[in-house]
Amino acid sequence: MSKKFKSTERFLKPDPKFQSRLAAKFINSLMVEGKKSTAERLFYDALDICKKKIADQEPIDVFTKAIENVKPKIEVRSRRVGGATYQVPMEIKKNRQQALAFRWVLEAVRKKKGRGLAVRLADEFMAAYRREGDAVTTRENVHKMAEANKAFAHFAW
Repeated sequence: MSKKFKSTERFLKPDPKFQSRLAAKFINSLMVEGKKSTAERLFYDALDICKKKIADQEPIDVFTKAIENVKPKIEVRSRRVGGATYQVPMEIKKNRQQALAFRWVLEAVRKKKGRGLAVRLADEFMAAYRREGDAVTTRENVHKMAEANKAFAHFAW
């Protein structure tokens, strides 16, 4: 019998500056080609920019609230029933919500060009904090799709 997969989640250490596991996970998502120090520098530079622009809030709180605002609660999944494919709205588990939020924020940041990545990342964090920006728009579109297909919710099993 094969060994069971052991999640690396419990081995994840919090980030060195803020002692946040969420930040450590985001840094790992931001990292390209194993360059963790570069990803950490970009992330911390982005939070420094957030601190300058939103002085009354701690930057890690801005980041956490931004991710919370981007997390989707429900999504549509394809379900084949009797030869027809339906878009069935389903609730999302917490770790998938987090993964989608990270993916959408990074996708929005990488789509914009012209300025440094830290500046674009800071802008996206602040926009998501205020419930604006591309990542929040993506979340709203997913929720609208789920709302439009609510009639097929009885196919969720």
